[in-house]
Amino acid sequence: MKLFIPLVLLIVLTGCSSHSVKLGKKCTKIAGDNTYEKSFVWIINNENLENFDQKINKKNCVANGENL
Repeated sequence: MKLFIPLVLLIVLTGCSSHSVKLGKKCTKIAGDNTYEKSFVWIINNENLENFDQKINKKNCVANGENL
């Protein structure tokens, strides 16, 4: 519980800055060395918000073999 409250506050307060928070399982494409990133919480700079969904999305998770 001591860890949960600061994490929730971090997510809420991040929305007030120059970043946005996206929730939900999303993945990047597989890189040349067969690695990729996946997360349920993504903190994105507002300047890159338009390109985010093109590069990091649920379709990449399915293509990488992840279960949704």
